[in-house]
Amino acid sequence: MNDAALEAPPPLVEIEHLYKSYRRGNQTLPVLQDISLNIAAGDFLALMGPSGSGKTTLLNLIAGLDRPDSGHLLVQGLDLMELTEAQLAAWRARSVGFIFQFYYLIPVLTALENVELPLLLTPLSRHERREHAELVLELVGLSDRSRHYPAQLSGGQQQRVAIARALVTDPALIAADEPTGDLDRKSGHEIMDLLVRLNQEFQKTIIIVTHDPEAADHASHIRKLIKGQLLNNNQEK
Repeated sequence: MNDAALEAPPPLVEIEHLYKSYRRGNQTLPVLQDISLNIAAGDFLALMGPSGSGKTTLLNLIAGLDRPDSGHLLVQGLDLMELTEAQLAAWRARSVGFIFQFYYLIPVLTALENVELPLLLTPLSRHERREHAELVLELVGLSDRSRHYPAQLSGGQQQRVAIARALVTDPALIAADEPTGDLDRKSGHEIMDLLVRLNQEFQKTIIIVTHDPEAADHASHIRKLIKGQLLNNNQEK
C-alpha cells in the first residue's frame, strides 16, 4: 500500500486564522478572533461557551449564513469566501441542513408540507418530493403525524419535523443552533438521541451550538469559546 492510500481524507471543514467583527455605530465589535479549527466528515461537534462568546457566529460562518472579515474557510473543499451570494445560496441549499431553537415551521402547512419546502428548489417531481418527505418523517418517527399542523404537535414533535426538513435534501452538514433550548428535559434527550443516531448510523456531520452540558455530552467532541477565542482543549469522548 502506498503512502497516498494511507493519507487521511481532508477535513469537511477547514478554518485558519478566522476573524469576524460587527459594526455598531462608530464602534467595531470583535466577535471571533484568530479561530483555527478542522472538523472531519462524520464528526459530531458541540460548540459551548457563555452568551456572546461567538458560538452562533462561528456556526453561521461555517454554514454560509455570514461571511468572515479575514482568514480561510473551506467547507467540502470550497472556499466560501470566494463564492458570490448566488453561489453561496445554492451551496447552502444543497449542502447544509439547518435546525434552530424555535423550529420556524410554517403554521398553515402540514408537517409533510413543511418538510417538502426545501425540495421546491430542486428538479424533483411533486411525487418524488412527497416520497422524500415521507421517508424522512418516517426516519424521525413522525409518519403518523404527517398531516398534522404545527399547532397540533408538541414542541418535541415540531423539532422532529424541523430535523426532517433539515435532512430532506441529504445535506453533507447539519448545523443546529440550540436545538433543545425550547424543549423540556425529556424531549431534549429524545432530540439529542435522534441526532446521535443520524451521526452514527447515517454518518451525518453535525455541529451544534448549546449552553446545555447534557446536550453537549451527546457529541463526540466539545470545543469551547470564550470572548471570541477558541480554547485549546478539545474534549473527545
